[in-house]
Amino acid sequence: MYVTITDLDYYMGERKLKIGQKLALKKDYDNPYDDEAINALDDNNKVCGIVANSIDDVARGSHSAGYIYNDFDTTCIGMVRFVLDDKAIVEIIE
Repeated sequence: MYVTITDLDYYMGERKLKIGQKLALKKDYDNPYDDEAINALDDNNKVCGIVANSIDDVARGSHSAGYIYNDFDTTCIGMVRFVLDDKAIVEIIE
């Protein structure tokens, strides 16, 4: 299963994700705007993006945060498979 990570430029600036990099996908219970918000965290436990939850942001062939939200408790692991401009496609591996 694949998800789209968005807002990479906002959270990462000049840093870039690498294909094969593992990310922790962690539910954001404190988000007042989205009840199904999921943050993507890098190796240093810093937010590097969010799982897209808008039909306008979800890349074709991948899923939204709302689609996977109930499939795991608090955190799951994903691996970066594709990097686009301000988005990445991540495969859920755990």
